[in-house]
Amino acid sequence: MKFIPKKLLIISLLLLVSGCSSIPQNTSNSCDIFDERYLWYKHTKKVKQKWGTPIHIQLAIIKMESDFDWLAKPPRQKLFKVIPFKRPSSSFGYSQAVKGTWEQYKSETGNKLATRARFKDSVDFIGWYTNKTKSILKIPLNDAFKQYVAYHEGWGNYKYYKKNKKVIGLAKKVEKQSKTYKNQLSKCQTSLNKNKYIIF
Repeated sequence: MKFIPKKLLIISLLLLVSGCSSIPQNTSNSCDIFDERYLWYKHTKKVKQKWGTPIHIQLAIIKMESDFDWLAKPPRQKLFKVIPFKRPSSSFGYSQAVKGTWEQYKSETGNKLATRARFKDSVDFIGWYTNKTKSILKIPLNDAFKQYVAYHEGWGNYKYYKKNKKVIGLAKKVEKQSKTYKNQLSKCQTSLNKNKYIIF
């Protein structure tokens, strides 16, 4: 058996993982996203069935939070506007969930092996979070604007959002994007729902 250097093996594994988790070419079109990542459709559809969160809202939240970058993190703050400093939060991955809320999600759902860099777990987290928002704040699951405000600000700070112009602007973008995704899906969902054979 031929010996494979450890460094080469690690690099190969990293390339394989990054290749499987690369950002879709057109993140503004839901049909293009699912055409390129068909299993993602299966995952979002399962979340819709499990938690009730519409697929187009799942996608719109991820689009705003990370633009489908599995390794996304908030940019580092800078000291004296030059020296890189700490990050403003522990947000990470597709959903940009912070560590504390992610641990709560894992504890409540029993999904102990969930990781923020995995799309399947990220959309399930969004489904869990938006479902709790519905229970706590009585916000319908199809209300993209208010659901995103609660997602961004947290359940406790939601009531103060009307004073925050930045958050209102972000939520309006999510609402608009969710409508775009919904319209796009109406044209390709029938095809997506047909059985497909997936190698991986």
